[in-house]
Amino acid sequence: LSQMVEFTQQLVRKAHRVRDSRFGMLDRSTVESYVRTANVERERIHEELFGKLPTPTMAANPRSRLVLEDKHMRGYEVVLDVYENVIAAGVLLLPKDLLTGEKRPVVVCQHGLEGVPMDTISGPESRGYRAYKSFAAELCRRGFVVYAPQNPYRGGDKFRTLQRKSNPLGLSLFSYIIPQHLVTLRWLSSLDHVDPERIGFYGLSYGGKTAVRVPPMLPSTKEEPGYCLSICSADYNEWIAKNASVDAKFSYIWTGEYEIFEWNMGHVANYAELSMLMTPRPFMVERGHDDGVGLDEWVAWEYAKVRRHYNKLGLGDLTEIEFFDGPHTINGQATYRFLHHHLSWPESR
Repeated sequence: LSQMVEFTQQLVRKAHRVRDSRFGMLDRSTVESYVRTANVERERIHEELFGKLPTPTMAANPRSRLVLEDKHMRGYEVVLDVYENVIAAGVLLLPKDLLTGEKRPVVVCQHGLEGVPMDTISGPESRGYRAYKSFAAELCRRGFVVYAPQNPYRGGDKFRTLQRKSNPLGLSLFSYIIPQHLVTLRWLSSLDHVDPERIGFYGLSYGGKTAVRVPPMLPSTKEEPGYCLSICSADYNEWIAKNASVDAKFSYIWTGEYEIFEWNMGHVANYAELSMLMTPRPFMVERGHDDGVGLDEWVAWEYAKVRRHYNKLGLGDLTEIEFFDGPHTINGQATYRFLHHHLSWPESR
């Protein structure tokens, strides 16, 4: 047993060499050449790591109903069709000071494990406020159009069974989540009060997992809308070690979250490589010193590769990390400034 453990742990420690050899072959002579050559890796990662479903072609058939209203905003529950018997759903928040014909930036605010969209919206009296700090509602009060999607990682073994059944087909939860977000982006881009070039993503915990898996796979193209920036909160990590280390007490080897493992991730893409696929779009990490999902040193190790990558391409002002003195939660300081700056929406509003 000890020999088998040592063998597999040695593979984990050496896996970065395989990733470095592939990503090192990408053309970094210019930003344009990197984006062009990185598309090959984006396609491979989508296919091998997550599993890729056909691009949705059916009509979204949006349905909505008013579910909340206060002096600052109205909230609408929304349902969209993705595939037959597969939907995308969430809550759309619209500021009440929207002017006729005005196009505003959007922030998609993603909940974490076992969460629902209202967790990102509800105030201090709610169960979710300790982690989410009502960040979706706060961003709407700041003038952004906000959308809080429902992702499928909810229901205990119900969603983990979906992952287990999908794996033998070469699929995973993110095989469904990515098309759900694509259909959501199409719908958001069609709204009169939305600027389709300014749709950003901000996710906490499992929403942070989404932040490094969905926006990198959905850049804006001539054919499809995409995310123009991404913020990963309370999740960023040296993800290969986090998955497979036998030494770290917070490794997924010791937890019941058996759906977390992704095929051949050590040889395909860690969080740094996934983040690099955001190029040339802005990317940010939010990390609390007391967040038990990892260690500051692991987070800084992995993010340093991203910082170097952006700097080497002359894009250093498009990425940043904020460490704050706090737990597994939205901090909402540097991240809000990041959103205002890169989505071109004044904080004074």
